Amino acid sequence: MKITAITTYLVPPRWLFVRIETDAGIVGWGEPIVEGRAHTVAAAVEELSDYLIGKDPRHIEDHWNVLYRGGFYRGGPILMSALAGIDQALWDIHGKALGVPVHALLGGPVRDRIRVYSWIGGDRPADTARAASEAVARGFTAVKMNGTEEMQIVDTHDKVTRVLENVQAVRDAVGPDIGLAVDFHGRVHKPMAKVLMRELTPFGLMFIEEPVLSEHLEAIPELAALSPAPIALGERLYSRFDFKRVLQTGGVDILQPDPSHSGGITETRKIAAMAEAYDVAIALHCPLGPIALAANLQLDAVCYNAFIQEQSLGIHYNASNDLLDYLVDRSPFDYKEGFVRIPDGPGLGIEINQAYVDERAAEGHRWRNPIWRHADGSVAEW
Repeated sequence: MKITAITTYLVPPRWLFVRIETDAGIVGWGEPIVEGRAHTVAAAVEELSDYLIGKDPRHIEDHWNVLYRGGFYRGGPILMSALAGIDQALWDIHGKALGVPVHALLGGPVRDRIRVYSWIGGDRPADTARAASEAVARGFTAVKMNGTEEMQIVDTHDKVTRVLENVQAVRDAVGPDIGLAVDFHGRVHKPMAKVLMRELTPFGLMFIEEPVLSEHLEAIPELAALSPAPIALGERLYSRFDFKRVLQTGGVDILQPDPSHSGGITETRKIAAMAEAYDVAIALHCPLGPIALAANLQLDAVCYNAFIQEQSLGIHYNASNDLLDYLVDRSPFDYKEGFVRIPDGPGLGIEINQAYVDERAAEGHRWRNPIWRHADGSVAEW
C-alpha cells in the first residue's frame, strides 16, 4: 500500500482536517490544528507531505521519527501539530486496512468507556452557573470553567472576590457531588496564583488547570503546597521531551497533552506511559473537532491512567458548526450518564462526511484568539 495524496481542509468553526489517500482505496483522517494558526499548520502539513507520498502508510513509527528528526529543527506547536494530524490519519488507515479499531493495534482496551466533562465558560462569567446547570441536566457529571478574566501580575482583591463568587455560584448550582475544575488558562501570574489557590480550597475542586504558564514550571511545587486540589497542565506542551521537565520538576498531578498538538497518537501514548511511571493521571485536552476526539478516545482506551476526557460538544466556539456535523453516523459520540463509549469501528471508529467537508471548506475560516488588555493598556494573557 502506498500514500498517493494528502489534502488539508480548513472547516468552520476553527478546525483543520487532513485526508490521506492510498492506492488501496483506503482513506485516513487526522486533525492537525493550532487554534488561530490553521493556515500555518496547513502549510507545514503540505511541506511534510513531500516525504510521505509514495510511502507505505503502515510504517507509522518510522514516519514519525523521520518527520520529527529529519527536519533538524523540531518541536513546537506548528510542527508537532502538523505531525499529529498526519499520525492520526496513518493510524486510521492502518486500522481500516485490518478492519480493527486503533486501540486493538495498541494492545487492546483497558476500559470500554470514559467519563467526559463539559466546558461551561467563565471568560465573561455572567451565565456560567446557568451553563453548569444545563450541562448537568444533559447528563454530565463534571464541568470545567475559566476562573478569571484579565488579571495583572499583581492585582486587586476585588478580582479575587469575583473569582470566588463565580465559583461559588457554580458550586451552588450543581451541588457538591459534580466534579468542578477551574482553569486559570495561563492568565494568572505566580503572585496572584498563590492567593487564588489558597482561597479556592473550600470548593473541593476536581483540579486547577494551568495555574501559571508552563514556561514557569519552577513555580509549580510552591503552588502545589498551597492547595489540596490536583494541578493539571500540558495543553501547550508538544512532546515527551517537554513533559519530561514537568515530571522531573514535580507538583503536577494531571497531564493534559493534546493529541492534535503533542505529536498525535504515537507520541501522546508515550507521554501517558511516562506519566504513569510517576503516578500522574492523564486528562487529554480536546476542545476541537470530531477527528481529534476520536483519536483521543482511542488513546483513552489504552492508557490506564486516563480518567476523564475533554470534548467540545456545544461549546461557544462551535457556533457555526458543532462536533457532530461532519460525521456520517453520530452514534460513536453518544454520551450517556456522563460517559462516552470507546469507538470500536475500524481505524479511529468514525466516518467523515466528505461531501459536507468539501462544502464547509469552501467557506473556511480565519479564527483568531481574542486580544485582551489590562486597564493600563498592556496586553493581557488570554
